[in-house]
Amino acid sequence: MPPQPQRSRPPSPRSAARIIVWAALCAFIAAALVAGAAAWWLWRPLTLASPVVELSIEPGMTPREVAQGWVTAGVATSPDLLFEWFRWSGQARRIRAGSYAVEPGTTPRQLLDKMVQGDEQLETVRLIEGWTFRQFRQALAQAPHLRPATASMSEAELMQALGRPGVAPEGRFFPDTYRYSRGVSDLTVLKRAHQSMQQRLETVWASRESGLPLQTAEEALILASIVEKETGRAADRGRIAGVFVNRLRIGMPLQTDPTVIYGLGDAFDGNLRKRDLQADTPWNTYTRRGLPPTPIAMPGLAALRAAVQPEVSKDLYFVARGDGSSVFSPTLEAHNRAVNQYQRGGR
Repeated sequence: MPPQPQRSRPPSPRSAARIIVWAALCAFIAAALVAGAAAWWLWRPLTLASPVVELSIEPGMTPREVAQGWVTAGVATSPDLLFEWFRWSGQARRIRAGSYAVEPGTTPRQLLDKMVQGDEQLETVRLIEGWTFRQFRQALAQAPHLRPATASMSEAELMQALGRPGVAPEGRFFPDTYRYSRGVSDLTVLKRAHQSMQQRLETVWASRESGLPLQTAEEALILASIVEKETGRAADRGRIAGVFVNRLRIGMPLQTDPTVIYGLGDAFDGNLRKRDLQADTPWNTYTRRGLPPTPIAMPGLAALRAAVQPEVSKDLYFVARGDGSSVFSPTLEAHNRAVNQYQRGGR
């Protein structure tokens, strides 16, 4: 008879158990190796192409785009690996838009924490009380890492972009120190400064003294800008405001040099002459009564408050002593004596 084919014997229960144990052990070892490699990578500082690597994360960017963005910016790792870490952590959707910077020593774990916590790389720009809008724009143009979106805009176009068409920009932006993310536009900073001035003006106007010769918050803003430019010493601010309020009450011209200078614009050479005081412009408060048509500078909070809460007095005049302070007088005769003493050397 021909030989019969041999049938394979099924593994014994003991052999099957041994195979399962070995398979599980191999799987465990593989998982442990993967986990160890992952832990090593997560705690190991990333290699950077430069001392500082920066990335601006725009709203709407996906975690994968963020991972690729870091690699493109100079983080030497796999974008897929970085993305998988974002996804595996469960925090991928919590990554915040903004401008970030990483330095040597930053690990993948720290990088993700930075973006989730919104630990941005911020810059600052300081806008000074008493500056004109032109000076504000110059400061923004020189601010580091601020995108000049408004550089080619006229003042009218800029106000249109801010949703205030037809409004003059002078006086509309609150002087303060502003922090911003790298890469944002100057329009973003201007929007914040504009909103800040609006909020403060509304609050201050609501706290105004009764009986003021001011009809609107707009007029308070204009007066505050004059007070800001005329004040040499903070302690005199309320009294200076009181002088201008007293003049407005009796219909006396304000006769303040800063308004004349503002009206002259580029024609002003630093020396205010008699002919300048006589040159009529909408801002010449020697030739025209009442407030000028617009603010002449950006007033700070103290000037805004002084305009609506002026110091009560009978003063109608003041003259600078030369040390920043002023001498106040209720009559022209007394004022002339003060001018003679402090401006003309007693002549």
